[in-house]
Amino acid sequence: MGNFSIKTERADPWAPETLALRFLVNMAGLWLASKIVAGVHVEDVPSLLAGTAIFAIVNVLLRPLANLVSCCLIVFTFGFFVLVINALLLGATAWIAGRLDLGLRVDGFWAAFFGGLVISVVSMVASLLIRPPRVRRF
Repeated sequence: MGNFSIKTERADPWAPETLALRFLVNMAGLWLASKIVAGVHVEDVPSLLAGTAIFAIVNVLLRPLANLVSCCLIVFTFGFFVLVINALLLGATAWIAGRLDLGLRVDGFWAAFFGGLVISVVSMVASLLIRPPRVRRF
């Protein structure tokens, strides 16, 4: 008898449509953070687009290293330290944007902390609402 089990796999996370969707979600999160968090400032749409691109690059390059270096702290604080990492990554994004004379600014650690929290919540809600299609294999 043949094996007719159905395996489901997530769509490719590096597919262009998945990356574009994640970019739009991060852009919405950064925009919302600038609207509700005092100390997170985005002056115009080009700064929002460029800031989101910088944030994506910073996340791809630095987040894995930050998580690896601080894995003991993440476990010890039951994941709370991930919020600190998010704040540092948003701060790094604002620092790079400042060096490029973009209209993206974060005023201090707490603004970065709450801004990173807003971006994380927007990302989490979007991932719950917009599920990527699953590939079925027989």
